[in-house]
Formats: sequence, structure tokens, C-alpha cells
Amino acid sequence: MHAPMPLRRPVLLLAFAGWNDAGQSATTAVRVLSEQFGGSRYASIDPELFYDFTVARPSVRLTAGQQRSVEWTSIELTAAAVHATEHDYIFGTGPEPHLRWKTFAAVLIELARHSGVEVVVTLGGYLAELLYTRPVPVTGFASDPSVLERLDIQSTRYEGPTGIVGVLGDALRTAGIPHVSLWAALPHYIAAMPNPRGALALLLRLTQLLGLPADLEPLKLQAAEFEQKINEAVEGDARLSAYVRELKKREFTN
Repeated sequence: MHAPMPLRRPVLLLAFAGWNDAGQSATTAVRVLSEQFGGSRYASIDPELFYDFTVARPSVRLTAGQQRSVEWTSIELTAAAVHATEHDYIFGTGPEPHLRWKTFAAVLIELARHSGVEVVVTLGGYLAELLYTRPVPVTGFASDPSVLERLDIQSTRYEGPTGIVGVLGDALRTAGIPHVSLWAALPHYIAAMPNPRGALALLLRLTQLLGLPADLEPLKLQAAEFEQKINEAVEGDARLSAYVRELKKREFTN
């Protein structure tokens, strides 16, 4: 804990870079909120137990005195008071850990309990076979299914390999801490990152869920510019254009 502060009915928002974060949608969404609401350094998790530093290497930075300082790969948590709502917020972003996922989940649960967190919201992004010209679909799961019903969000039916978000969701359920997870689906054939359309889709749903007075206009402009660039890229690639036409045919026949 770096700067413990009194928080009103806090909500913990988490996003993990890597497997859970197609188009950097989830991490971008959480960072946008942290920056917009003036999140200050709140806590961090010692990375020693959870990361393989040959995979996610630390960085060296030069300090003001030209000394070298090492910045370790880790999860950083910021906190902000959002007076326009009933809640304050803790924002957490960082790479998906490589090791000891059960212990990592237990650490986050300990942090949530210590901070009096009322609900944990995790964000994610995944790749799917869908048309890039359509609105970004958002699915999810929640400890209280009525939350998704109120948002008109389809509950995910996915079964198979999972990431830290799935493991954390199960640990939160066992611990009795309310949890909501929202996921944006992005076209697998669009490799450009970050993809602001995914982050925008998540934030539109998230602000609806939490009543957050976030200004999404800058992200909407970025998403529009991104979409224009993708349109130009598809039109200039005969093979990709043919693939998109095939997807449209399948959508029409289904």
C-alpha cells in the first residue's frame, strides 16, 4: 500500500495485458478512466513470485542524476475519488502473471477486502470471426446474472482454456465477493493495436453499469479515425476484401 486513503464503497476495476486483452481493449479502458478521474498511486503487487522476467523483462531508465533505475513488470493500482457517484474507484492494470495464479488471486482478494471493495469488475477482449463494420459485441458473466440482464448483455457460454480473469472470477465467487466481467469481441483479421473501438465498447457498457460520468468523446474520435484507416486498409487489400465479403455472405445466410 503506497498511499492508503479512505474510499467510499469502492469498486475495483482490473484489466490484464496479454491473452485476456485483444486489441489492448481492456487495459486501454481502465487506463482511460484512471487518467480521467485523476487516479493516484494506491498499491502495487511485488512481482517476484508471479512473473518470469525472461518473458516480461524489466526496463532500465535513467534518473535525473543519470543513474540507472530498474522498473519491474508488475500490476500497478491507482485510486480516485469520484464525487459524482456513490463509489470511489481502484484501477488495476498490468501484464497477466505467468506463475502462481491461485496465490495471485488470493493477493487481489486480500487487497479487495482490506480496501472494503463492494464489487470487482474485470475487463477483457478476445478475437472472433466477425465483421469489423458492425458494432463491437460485448458479452460477459456476473455473480449476479440480473446485472447482465439490466445491461442487455448476453452471458458468455464459453468453455475451454482460460486466463487470469477466469481464475480470478472463480476465486471471487468462492470468496463471496460480487464480480462482473465484460468482454469485447474484435475481428481476428485486424491486427492493429491498440484498437480503440474495443475500449470504447467496454467503456460504454461500464459507464452504464456504474453510472460513471466519464467523457468518452476523445475515445469516440479515436475509434472513428481507426475505423476509417481500417476501411482504407481493407479496400486496398484484395485478399482481405474477399474475406470480408465472405463473412457478409455468411452473416446474411445465418
